[in-house]
Amino acid sequence: MSPSSVFAYVTLVTNADYAMGATALARSLHRTGTRADIVILHTGGVDAATLLPLKALGCRLIEVEHLPLSAAFNERHARGQLHSTAPFTKGRKPDFHSPLDNFCKLRLWQLVEYQRCVFIDADALVLKNVDRLFLYPEFSAAPNVYENLADFRRMNSGVFVATPSHDTFRHMLERLDRPNAFWRRTDQTFLETFFPDWHGLPVYFNLLQYVWFTMPELWDWKSISILHYQYEKPWEKDHPKAARLQPLIDLWHRFHDGDDVPEITALDNPEGAA
Repeated sequence: MSPSSVFAYVTLVTNADYAMGATALARSLHRTGTRADIVILHTGGVDAATLLPLKALGCRLIEVEHLPLSAAFNERHARGQLHSTAPFTKGRKPDFHSPLDNFCKLRLWQLVEYQRCVFIDADALVLKNVDRLFLYPEFSAAPNVYENLADFRRMNSGVFVATPSHDTFRHMLERLDRPNAFWRRTDQTFLETFFPDWHGLPVYFNLLQYVWFTMPELWDWKSISILHYQYEKPWEKDHPKAARLQPLIDLWHRFHDGDDVPEITALDNPEGAA
């Protein structure tokens, strides 16, 4: 499928689980009335049948390979090695999470047929039209807020604005695989380092699900543009945080299944919300 716009929302699908996530994401984007392309970067680990729902939704499917990285780099960033060296202490990554897959996000910079791209992780929902993000500069991203206000100083790479460029992609590869380089949160740590002067988006362009119970006073359905299901995923059965996040899980299933979606601004905020 050829591009139909100069702008694109881009996500990454590396297995059947994230294909489910991308289906809900694509449905949510269509609901906003955007005319930008929806591009699915997918690796060889996703079979054609799994991608059919995304094709039916009019997404542009582009198969990508893993980055040409050294064996030593790949060993340092393999799931077992990375999770033991830099463990996740606040939440649980699901079994299908493979850290090396994350670096495929950088393939976005090869999409030079587009003037500007907005990357959105496949475990997110877009709740209102966010096309104005295409007017933001490279590199724009929201803070990694999920536990306390101190998190505002850190970046989350689940949503970002970028300008495709072969030169930028080449410079990224040169910087990424330097001797003994270790990116503890994979693409997120790398992008924060590569773009040290990153432009901060309002937190509601990438609101992380844990805010629902860690900082309910920050939650406001009327303000949220993009909801990001970090750590445990809404399609997992009985995950450790499921009881606390049930309203958000139910909402995700409404989008994924193509059911009627409630009026977002009329939803109840969590207890303790301002």
